[in-house]
Amino acid sequence: MSRMKLSLNTATVKRASLAESARLCAEHGITGIGPWRDVIAEAGGAKAARKLLDGHGLSVTSLCRGGFFTTPGGVDDTRRAIEEAAILGTGELVLVVGGLHPGSKDLPAARRIVAEALQRLAPHAAQHGVRLAIEPLHPMFCADRAVVSTLAQALDLAEPFAPQEVGVVVDTYHLWWDPTLFEQIARARGRISIYQVCDWVVPLPADMLLGRGHVGDGHIDFLPITDAVRKAGYDGYVEVEIFNQEIWDAPPDQTVATVKARWDLVGV
Repeated sequence: MSRMKLSLNTATVKRASLAESARLCAEHGITGIGPWRDVIAEAGGAKAARKLLDGHGLSVTSLCRGGFFTTPGGVDDTRRAIEEAAILGTGELVLVVGGLHPGSKDLPAARRIVAEALQRLAPHAAQHGVRLAIEPLHPMFCADRAVVSTLAQALDLAEPFAPQEVGVVVDTYHLWWDPTLFEQIARARGRISIYQVCDWVVPLPADMLLGRGHVGDGHIDFLPITDAVRKAGYDGYVEVEIFNQEIWDAPPDQTVATVKARWDLVGV
């Protein structure tokens, strides 16, 4: 049985540059990195970033993010993200699909917009060897960030496409609560683009987006989720992606050291 490998999502060390994140990965024996597009831009663009990451021997495990299809310009911006992902050498582009259309309360209509965007973008992504990875977000983000809240919804959207064209993200923070999670992970065989982990900590902060913690600090039982992902055929990288102001304010080296120290708790 192959062992999954650790990847650092750059959101975890939000104040670090791409160069610093790459250096810390190398120093701590982490071989994968999942960059966000803002740090790619700050590093001089995808070509410069690719050269930098190659210099540290890092695999780019995904690119965050495309999507926000329910807002003007989302499709065009995602086309650019697809091209950036191809230059970076990753086959996975994470999609945060967007919330309700501005001024609308029509949730089914918003989901139809997402489905139409996938139809428009899938050929462009396939041409560049990039898979569109739909990330379901916790329902508390349904209005403003993602009208796709469950893995089942993400898989329903992905099913019209070949598994290598449209996949799904399994993120423990967003999905741990779902009573059908294990059934849906099994259904996702061949479509899991990336497995992301962090913990659910309470009380939630005023900015709900920042309510994530280091693995082991919260309420998520990682072992059965990791086992289910493995049984579904996924044996790639596991990204640690944390949004938390206190963790962002900590020295990045300390954060990466904690990420590495908690790695075995994921159950890989």
